[in-house]
Amino acid sequence: MSEIVLKTEIKDIPFLKRGKVRDIYDIGENLLIVATDRISAFDVVLPNGIPDKGKVLTQISIYWFDKMKDLIPNHIVATDVKDYPKTLHKYADVLEGRSMLVKKAKPLAVECVVRGYLSGSGWKSYQKDKTVCGIKLPDGLLESSKLEEPIYTPSTKEDEGHDINITFEQTQDIVGKEIAEKLKNVSLAIYKKARDIAEKKGIIIADTKFEFGLYNGALILIDELLTPDSSRFWSLKDYSPGKSQDSYDKQIVRDYLLTLDWNKTYPGPVLPEEIVQKTVQRYKEILQIITS
Repeated sequence: MSEIVLKTEIKDIPFLKRGKVRDIYDIGENLLIVATDRISAFDVVLPNGIPDKGKVLTQISIYWFDKMKDLIPNHIVATDVKDYPKTLHKYADVLEGRSMLVKKAKPLAVECVVRGYLSGSGWKSYQKDKTVCGIKLPDGLLESSKLEEPIYTPSTKEDEGHDINITFEQTQDIVGKEIAEKLKNVSLAIYKKARDIAEKKGIIIADTKFEFGLYNGALILIDELLTPDSSRFWSLKDYSPGKSQDSYDKQIVRDYLLTLDWNKTYPGPVLPEEIVQKTVQRYKEILQIITS
């Protein structure tokens, strides 16, 4: 089994931030982002990780960034350690396959969510009043129903706790009208292109979220892209509306945690080896399907 990377210690460059999954370092004009094998559920990072998860997320992101570069530039500077500054070469065993050298963009305080199917918080909202983020949807939709047209349903970006769904008008208040329009249009364009690519491989992208930043005044795509941590991937052949679908993501972990008497606060429970291994297989399976 691969060695699990839960935390990185790269001493030659300033440490900037530790997120739920990623460790970020400051390299002058660029950033080094390292995707660890940490896994979070219900906004709690669990004590043990999923082997190679960070590599899976990074390789899937790299695949999609390349596919979308005709729609919008992205933050990638290099993904091969030999192209990194020489001070990082001695950390190659940790960095290879799970890191990216990226441009130092100014992140926008909006998560750009696109939904092609009715699931998760969207389904809960629809059940209440037939709307999702202020968008009125037709009567008679079921859980996991395909929407006639994908919808753009942005949210806030919270450092702690859950992101909060907001309307398009509220995003205009946060980032301004012109950028809000650009975010909406490019998010829908990326989703539609990714949806068509994935469907040819037998995968439904039910919904996903994007992050954008400003770099030299221009909008660019940042963070991760169309991974199992930021998207719902379903099997096209097994798809059946009217119920929740089996996802290629950490749903195995969530389902296990829901069987426990745990109040969803720190510290999270240790995952048993069986759950870890099932999750590993799920992540590696979607990597293989998407990038082959």
